[in-house]
Amino acid sequence: MTSSDRSEAVDVKGTYEVRTYGCQMNVHDSERLSGLLEDAGYVRAPEGTGEGEADVIVFNTCAVRENADNRLYGNLGRLAPMKAARPGMQIAVGGCLAQKDRDTIVKKAPWVDVVFGTHNIGKLPVLLERARVLEEAQVEIAESLEAFPSTLPTRRESAYAAWVSISVGCNNTCTFCIVPALRGKEKDRRPGDILAEVEALVAEGVSEITLLGQNVNAYGSDIGDREAFSKLLRACGKVEGLERVRFTSPHPRDFTDDVIAAMAETPNVMPQLHMPLQSGSDTVLKAMRRSYRQDRYLGIIEKVRAAIPHAAISTDVIVGFPGETEEDFEQTLHVVREARFAQAFTFQYSKRPGTPAAEMEDQIPKEVVQARYERLVALQEEISWEENKKQVGRTLEVMVAEGEGRKDGATHRLSGRAPDNRLVHFTKPEAEVRPGDVVTVGITYAAPHHLLAEGPTTGVRRTRAGDAWEKRNAAPDRPAGVMLGIPAIGVPAPLSAATGGCSAVG
Repeated sequence: MTSSDRSEAVDVKGTYEVRTYGCQMNVHDSERLSGLLEDAGYVRAPEGTGEGEADVIVFNTCAVRENADNRLYGNLGRLAPMKAARPGMQIAVGGCLAQKDRDTIVKKAPWVDVVFGTHNIGKLPVLLERARVLEEAQVEIAESLEAFPSTLPTRRESAYAAWVSISVGCNNTCTFCIVPALRGKEKDRRPGDILAEVEALVAEGVSEITLLGQNVNAYGSDIGDREAFSKLLRACGKVEGLERVRFTSPHPRDFTDDVIAAMAETPNVMPQLHMPLQSGSDTVLKAMRRSYRQDRYLGIIEKVRAAIPHAAISTDVIVGFPGETEEDFEQTLHVVREARFAQAFTFQYSKRPGTPAAEMEDQIPKEVVQARYERLVALQEEISWEENKKQVGRTLEVMVAEGEGRKDGATHRLSGRAPDNRLVHFTKPEAEVRPGDVVTVGITYAAPHHLLAEGPTTGVRRTRAGDAWEKRNAAPDRPAGVMLGIPAIGVPAPLSAATGGCSAVG
């Protein structure tokens, strides 16, 4: 029974809204929060619902950025008078910032009804009900994982693509990252449970999955099998009807040759790799407590390119880490030139309270960080454009996506993702095409962050994924689409919430 079916089987308690900040893990957790609320009898607030009009508003927070708490309390402050005017309204705060700040949230915003952590998201409906009955705030923060989140009800935001968590937590100790302290040590899910979820999703029409973990290729360390991740990739290759497999985000320390072989030899594992760099300087990498060096990183890239020549490789880079010299920064630029990333998600270093890096000496002046950031972005823009130009003349199979082309209506185009995850805008064919369907197009033009196929579509393949999207689209409570896989192409604003998964910060 789907979450929407369950919500119809119980009395409707009211409407809900979930506001998500941060990484892919949070996005997937929000799908579970939505599923839990619908299982408990709530329905999603319709599109266009005004701020403060939903009966339950849930903030799924991120603690990555220095100003994360300011953003949260600002949003909570705007809701305070609305809640005072609507006594039955409830506000809940969960996620990494809730795990970190705990009782502080209720002290600063006493109108909040529920505070819950990263380890006990399954308690949200119970805590809401308890807060309603007792008429006082409920704060419950578990110190360790109570149940693997994938056992919880989930409202999937996409009919054709889905996240599949294979682990939670992280065993790394990067000096700039607070995530391991909030998500806990790595906990791996049993391979059979993962594959059972994948098979169930495919049976529902999903044709693309993204394997998700804080350090996805460390999978197996908790269950005592160092080759577990490559075995999992190969097992996904045997799932009939599963067309595309992606994963995010790996760590260079754990990226082994058996994983490269599995990627190259498993047809439905896409020729795409998101490999966080963070810095090209060995000195800075050591200060970051990243357990690889420049040579090791570039060696991985070289091996991947040898095995998968058309692979598109993306990365995360932090500019202005404490103590970073001009020579250190030049080493980062060197790696960017050598690796020739299809795209890079670049971040200006900002202090994360509670991390060792926040207390380090030699914090870099803002103007220096900004200047270096702009140089890095300019270099990567040039490389992205050059790499995209190599795609002109190629014929690609593009999976049609929902909500990826902001100008599609005006240009009479549709948009989707190539196998290597590049964004492609293509001429709308005469035949009906739905998100999840696959079209064959010839690339005629390249920009730094997208490709164009301006000629006629040479093939349209209707898929079960498209059928699934059409079925959901016909439902009266059709949800907005959420893009899966690597984040949107383009350089994020330097002080925005991290969008590259926790790898963007660790």
